[in-house]
Amino acid sequence: MNAALYYHSDAFDTSRPKLMGRHAAGEGFLRGYARYSDADVLYCYTSTDKQFADFKRRVVELTGRERPCAFIPYSRRHELARPGCLFVPAPGLNEFAWQRRFGDAKAYSICGVTHTTASHGVMNAIGDLLIAPIQPWDAVICTSTVVRATFAHVLDNWSAYLNDRFGGEARCPAQLPVIPLGVECDEMAPSRARKKTRLELRGRLGIGDKDIAVLFMGRLSYHAKAHPLPMYLGLEEAARRTGKPIHLIQAGWFGNKAIENAFIEGAKLYCPSVRAVFLDGRKPEVRANVWTAADIFCSLSDNVQETFGLTPAEAMAAGLPIVVSDWDGYRDTIRDGIDGFAIPTAMPPPGTGEGFAYRHLMELDNYDHYIGNASQCVAVDVKACADALTALVKNKSLRRRMGEAGRKRAREEYDWRVVVAAYQELWKELAERREAEAEAAPRRPGAPAHPLRDDPFSVFAGYPTAVIEDDTLVAIADGADEAHLERIRSQPMNDFAAAFLAPLEETRGLLRRLAEGGPSHVADILAPSEGYDRVKLHRTIGWLAKTGLVSISYPASPEAPEPGS
Repeated sequence: MNAALYYHSDAFDTSRPKLMGRHAAGEGFLRGYARYSDADVLYCYTSTDKQFADFKRRVVELTGRERPCAFIPYSRRHELARPGCLFVPAPGLNEFAWQRRFGDAKAYSICGVTHTTASHGVMNAIGDLLIAPIQPWDAVICTSTVVRATFAHVLDNWSAYLNDRFGGEARCPAQLPVIPLGVECDEMAPSRARKKTRLELRGRLGIGDKDIAVLFMGRLSYHAKAHPLPMYLGLEEAARRTGKPIHLIQAGWFGNKAIENAFIEGAKLYCPSVRAVFLDGRKPEVRANVWTAADIFCSLSDNVQETFGLTPAEAMAAGLPIVVSDWDGYRDTIRDGIDGFAIPTAMPPPGTGEGFAYRHLMELDNYDHYIGNASQCVAVDVKACADALTALVKNKSLRRRMGEAGRKRAREEYDWRVVVAAYQELWKELAERREAEAEAAPRRPGAPAHPLRDDPFSVFAGYPTAVIEDDTLVAIADGADEAHLERIRSQPMNDFAAAFLAPLEETRGLLRRLAEGGPSHVADILAPSEGYDRVKLHRTIGWLAKTGLVSISYPASPEAPEPGS
């Protein structure tokens, strides 16, 4: 099964100073889909030829080969029926569902995917699933079970409000399947070449053969990703208990100099026995190779903006045992005691964070402060972290056993071959639903496709003296002829909307008919037997009157009363 990819380069590119998880996920998906899908053609739904050219370039860049690609511009939305599905690399389907309603709601499905769910924009997008023309053949892929639970919670809250406000029973018809993000397991797997890279990289980083290297990979942000304190304290305790030389490699990027200084000084203060190494994780060679230098992967996420967490799956694919917080999507990824250790977490009970929500709503706190304030109240069990790290530092066979178990699990669950197949199976299921299920809230005859984006000639019908109706009489103006028409249309001020008017030849024909046959009613001009585009021709009558080429007979209006009468 195929889908057109809604494409903007920003969503599929990791070569940026401010690298976010959604960029890595988007780039990984494009690479995986271009490599492993069984689609004959890669459809690209985008705004311009330039964006389509970028799409084709990225496919070659990411896969090393060309694949047949097809461009579907926004102006030809109906062509999305060819692949049968539009894939959007974000959770918001609202605008795409409204766009589809201007045509046939059963022409294609719309499928999105979650990243963070904590922002106002995403919360609004979840709520919009209840009021936009979403159909049972649409889906938002949840990358973890906790994300699906978040969606359900927000939808339940919004449904309850709408039901209380308006009565009835609001519900979201979209499917919410759980499909994880993917990993290129072949590229991450241990190999002879990667063993050589390991030796070279550890040598450059000053890590001895018998030393233990622990890796954190991801954004280095204590307020928006993972507070490093539990990891620092756990590593210091592991170093004290084992006496082993431990190196902590933190590969990522800092939002600013103050955050960088906090990490560097925090490592000196809280794990002085551990050698801290910082690498720029935005560099492709670092992201590709740093895994080889490590013996253990550690990520103690404690932030509500996290949803899946790609790096633990990548670490498993690289054969590393992992120590992660028992938090968000990490809980789906790791099997505690098999692939590594899941460190318990705790947070305050529901009802104690309403002040955070209010301050964010009122913009007293921005998004970073909102998620940072919440994360400061989340606890990661430091003792359990120290116990887990100690066990792995001491026991090479345990590291090997857990690493191998994780590598096998990554290949079975998270390899892009598996994930792309799951996407295509979902799109097939959505196509079957389009065939079998009834449309939710079908558009009534004469009703606007989008109630808040109605035809301007409907919304503003009260503005003019009269509306050009079927019984409006149209006559050619004195001196108007085809030469006059061409002079008028040759001027940009008269021709800037030409794409929305009848073609020049049809307009000439209209003038000829009026010149030869005399005044005509609009209904006769628009008669189906003429074979013209009736909508464009109706607009063109208004344009001809505007430019003085025809006259329109308006109904008589009552005379205005005299002032003071």
